[in-house]
Amino acid sequence: MELNVLGKQLESCCENPATGYFRDGFCRTADHDYGTHVVCAVVTEEFLEFTKKRGNDLSTPIPHWKFPGLKPGSKWCLCISRWLEAEKYGKAPHIILEATHRKALQYTTLEKLKAYEFKVE
Repeated sequence: MELNVLGKQLESCCENPATGYFRDGFCRTADHDYGTHVVCAVVTEEFLEFTKKRGNDLSTPIPHWKFPGLKPGSKWCLCISRWLEAEKYGKAPHIILEATHRKALQYTTLEKLKAYEFKVE
């Protein structure tokens, strides 16, 4: 059983579009996933612009990969390194802790992740 950062069963991040390294909706990883796609984020326009400037355009559709492009409010499994980079520059999106893999704790603290917890209003 895969666990989230709260020590409970990992929940799905998003299935439409299918996210995650394995495109199964879960932010889980494997040894050959060099990006370590373990953070379930709710992306913002600010983050999308930031990551595009860093060479990873997540907003433009790529039909042959069945990727519709993300819009503000989309949920997506991000690389922990990109999320931490965005956090350093004040551009990190909020995250869904229940769908963020516990491997993220090898790179940052639970306290930092909780500071960006997505809260449904």
